[in-house]
Amino acid sequence: MPLALLIGTLDTKGSELAFVREILRGEGIDAVLVDVGSLGPPSVKPDITRDEVFSAANTTLDEVAHRSDRGFAVTKAAEGVAVLALTCGYDGILAIGGSAGTTIGTSAMRVAPFGTPKVMVSTLASGQTRPYLQGSDIVLIPTVADLEGLNRITRTVLRNAAYALIGMLRDGPVTTTVEEKRPVVAATMFGVTTPCVHHAREVLELAGCEVIVFHATGVGGQAMESLIRDGRIDAVLDLTTTEIADELVGGVLSAGPDRLEAAGRAGIPQVVSLGALDMVNFGPRATVPERFQRRLFHVHNPNVTLMRTTAEECAAIGRTIAEKLNTAQGPVDILIPRGGVSALDAPGGPFASAEADEALFRSIEENLDASRPGVRLSFTDFHINDPEFAEQAAARVLEMLETKRSPRRTG
Repeated sequence: MPLALLIGTLDTKGSELAFVREILRGEGIDAVLVDVGSLGPPSVKPDITRDEVFSAANTTLDEVAHRSDRGFAVTKAAEGVAVLALTCGYDGILAIGGSAGTTIGTSAMRVAPFGTPKVMVSTLASGQTRPYLQGSDIVLIPTVADLEGLNRITRTVLRNAAYALIGMLRDGPVTTTVEEKRPVVAATMFGVTTPCVHHAREVLELAGCEVIVFHATGVGGQAMESLIRDGRIDAVLDLTTTEIADELVGGVLSAGPDRLEAAGRAGIPQVVSLGALDMVNFGPRATVPERFQRRLFHVHNPNVTLMRTTAEECAAIGRTIAEKLNTAQGPVDILIPRGGVSALDAPGGPFASAEADEALFRSIEENLDASRPGVRLSFTDFHINDPEFAEQAAARVLEMLETKRSPRRTG
């Protein structure tokens, strides 16, 4: 019998979660009710108590009550339920809630492996949901009405959510086919590096690889790094590292401070380049912070404004990339395209800047420990979108994969 975790604050959402549990049980799905509340007593009996949840977060319910700090309670509940989710042996997760319940429920979901059914019924399932998803494959269902009691609206929403989870659980785990046994290469792409990644993907696929491309919009980088941590990726073609520029300078498409670290920790081969590091991303032109108003911009479309990185920013970006790659446990190959790092950085383009590009290239060269075994730094006069550059990058990935498959024997 499949096992589902049902997560919510049973002092305020007890009747709603009990309603979902009955639907699941009626369809042959076992359900474990997890209480993440901290205020009033639970209205239904939990299978995992709030005491157990807070204990897993190295605190106690008494401590939470004594502090009388809602932010602290939510943070600790989120930590605790994530720890418990790693040890419960569940097959799927369903949670319901408002801002607190969504924060707590998705914390448990994000530690679950890719492919595990995850359904979050939330009053916040619209607008800016990235803090809750962070690259995970969570299904968000809006509540339409607030989750305050059972009525014709909330019953319909909760019933649909329950059957969504049931459908995913009944389908069972995906079996690995012959096609899926091919080496999996993760690649990063942006609109301004599409020709490069498209051509490199074709080369790799002809050589027998399966290529999964991630759009480098923050959530794309987070999704890729999550799959690397799950052990689902064999090599990385990280040609578009633009999310690091957003993280350091203050753009809207950062993938967080850990970007460019998962592959190194996993020890898998990675070919890295500098795609779209000539820019920082913002929304509509009117949303660009005041401190940047005198900078060079390119309006990509009415909703996307690009800002050219300066030489000083490029030097900091290059240093950060080098320092991250210096810690890698596996082989690293850095390819530097002197001809330009994006479609806008081509000769004569709106972001063409020899000074900024050279600051980026020099910073990487000066800070990268190229003497370490398995680290290679290469310069080319090609532009990043030249077919020759894409072919060179793809060839490096294939070379690394072949070395990984056939390690050199000594003695």
